Amino acid sequence: MKLALHLSYSGAQVAIDMERVLEAERLGFDSIWTAEAYGSDAVVPASWIAARTGRIHVGTAIMQIPGRTPAMAAMTAMTLDALSGGRFRMGLGVSGPQVVEGWHGQPFGKPIAKTREYVDIVRAVLRREKPVEYRGQYYQIPYAGPDATGLGKPLKSIVHGRADLPLYLAAIGPKNVALAAEIADGWIPIFFSPHRMTMYREWLNEGFRTSGPKPRFDIMPSAAVVVGNDVDACRAVIKPRLALYVGGMGARGRNFYNQLAQRYGYEDAARRIQDLYLSGRKKEAEAAVPDALVDEVALCGPRERIREQLAAWKDAGVTTLMIGGDATAMRTVAELAL
Repeated sequence: MKLALHLSYSGAQVAIDMERVLEAERLGFDSIWTAEAYGSDAVVPASWIAARTGRIHVGTAIMQIPGRTPAMAAMTAMTLDALSGGRFRMGLGVSGPQVVEGWHGQPFGKPIAKTREYVDIVRAVLRREKPVEYRGQYYQIPYAGPDATGLGKPLKSIVHGRADLPLYLAAIGPKNVALAAEIADGWIPIFFSPHRMTMYREWLNEGFRTSGPKPRFDIMPSAAVVVGNDVDACRAVIKPRLALYVGGMGARGRNFYNQLAQRYGYEDAARRIQDLYLSGRKKEAEAAVPDALVDEVALCGPRERIREQLAAWKDAGVTTLMIGGDATAMRTVAELAL
């Protein structure tokens, strides 16, 4: 099992902890991944990190599909890959309706169809087999809408990029996970539970039945890691993020993370967390996050407890574990997993 470091997106002030980045490279981590929500973007930090490292691969977890045209995403990927010496990995995700429509001003639409079209175009740009032409429900190249000039011309990338540049999809729902298995090189699930791999494997196999076997498909879940002797104190570090996503990252009835918690069997807790969070009672929402849920999706506690927890992730077939944590967490997991 390889290791990756997830840096997430920034807070109010943009900053990159380069000491932690360089420590990950020194420890033998395989890759580092950036993120974006509705503040700092994923691409500029990835570029910054690639310029200041020499071996470790750099990826985006994730670049938001509604924030860039497919051609722009492909251009960005090719440029970063070339300047980093072939160390870039493209992670894409559709995000949720609140961000897609509330921030990017784009219709949410049908995420499965939109993602499929997007990846089709990105792949076509990277292959450079011919000038790109595409007619889909969401994307038209050249553009042919009622306000088109008619002067659009199919083009082929000037840059000769890697046709096999690795492309990952973030997904947690059944159809999205199947799509990742079908059309991507890797899958990035958030709040992944290795104890639910039978469920996930069924979804993945649905995609593999269409694409055929992929022996090098990268299963790369993200997991928060908190090391300490007091297990409850470690869990308390994880709970605010779980409460935010399960309770507030999406409207009532359209929160994919809440649905995931319910699929894991935490129906009552998921509903209570959401009710509390949406009513402004965030601390109570955090307290309502079950300890068992934290233990399923994160690694926390003393070193030996984390060693025991890691076994489940390896047994589930995780090929790359993307951790979020401080230097102590990084060193602990590196010593136990590498």
